[in-house]
Amino acid sequence: QLQASGGGLVQAGDSLGLSCTASGLNVSTYPMGWFRQVPGKERELVAAIIWNGRYTYYADSVKGRFTISRDNTKNTVHLQMNSLKPEDTAVYYCAIRTRHTYNSMWYNPPDFGSWGQGTQVTVSS
Repeated sequence: QLQASGGGLVQAGDSLGLSCTASGLNVSTYPMGWFRQVPGKERELVAAIIWNGRYTYYADSVKGRFTISRDNTKNTVHLQMNSLKPEDTAVYYCAIRTRHTYNSMWYNPPDFGSWGQGTQVTVSS
């Protein structure tokens, strides 16, 4: 089970760090990702990290502002969010890649699952 935490209400330009802890599952060998969702819209992949942290992926909307990292010794993944904007407001979820669609990129969003409870991030202008 994945549990995201660290959300809150901040002002534009502030920073916030999210954490995701896995329980009952060793995620150290899986790519992991952070997604976000606002009401009425599809869940969006924000950032992903390969099992050893060597490769990362970021959505264009967060490049240069967000940093994903992981600590396999603690079974956790983090998302450091800087220079937050009101459009970053969403519920943030972490997920692991539960399958690998043939001939797709390692961060292919449909391959991620095991959604846990998300954490709300609200950025005021």
